Amino acid sequence: MISFNVNHEGWLSPARCIPSPNFDLWPEGTLPSLLVVHNISLPPGEFGGNAISEFFCNQLNFDAHPFYEEIRDVRVSAHFLITRKGELLQFVSCQRRAWHAGSSNFLGRAQCNNFSLGVELEGSDFVPFEDAQYQTLAALTKALLATYPIRAIAGHADIAPGRKTDPGPFFDWQRLQIETALDDSYFPYQR
Repeated sequence: MISFNVNHEGWLSPARCIPSPNFDLWPEGTLPSLLVVHNISLPPGEFGGNAISEFFCNQLNFDAHPFYEEIRDVRVSAHFLITRKGELLQFVSCQRRAWHAGSSNFLGRAQCNNFSLGVELEGSDFVPFEDAQYQTLAALTKALLATYPIRAIAGHADIAPGRKTDPGPFFDWQRLQIETALDDSYFPYQR
C-alpha cells in the first residue's frame, strides 16, 4: 500500500520533487480546501518523457514539437503530477499557490488557485487512466486530507466549464471515492 507523508514545508515524501518557479503565496490566512484533478500529456496524446516537467519548470524546448508553439508563453504549474506508472512528482509546495486552475469558480467562489491544490494525471480525455495512477491518487488524497482542511474534490472541467474538459470522461470518480472511502459530500459535482 502506498503512503505519503507531508513535511512542515508542504513537500511530500517519497514524491520526487522538481521545484517549479510558477507559484506565489496563498492569500493571507488561506489554507487549501479544494483538490482539483486535471489531465495533461505533452505532446497531446503522447505519454512518457520529460516534457510535462520541463513545461512546468519553464524549460520546454518549444522547437521539439509543433504543438509547443501554442503554449510558448504559458506559465503554469500544478502541485503534483502522477505519471502513467503511478510515480508522484511534486512541483510546488502545498504551502504555496500553484498556477493550475486559471479562470475558475467552485460553487460560487472564484479564482480556485487561491484555495486549491492541483494534481495532474498524465493522460488525456481519450484514454482510460492506469490502475497505478488511481492507487497513487488515492494515497495522495488521503495524505492531503490528513494535513489540510480539504473539503471537496473537483475536476478542472467542473470549475472551468466550457473552457476545460479534464480530467475527461475516462476518469472514474466512483473509483476514487471508493479507494479514499470519502462520502458524497467531498464530490459535489459527481452526484
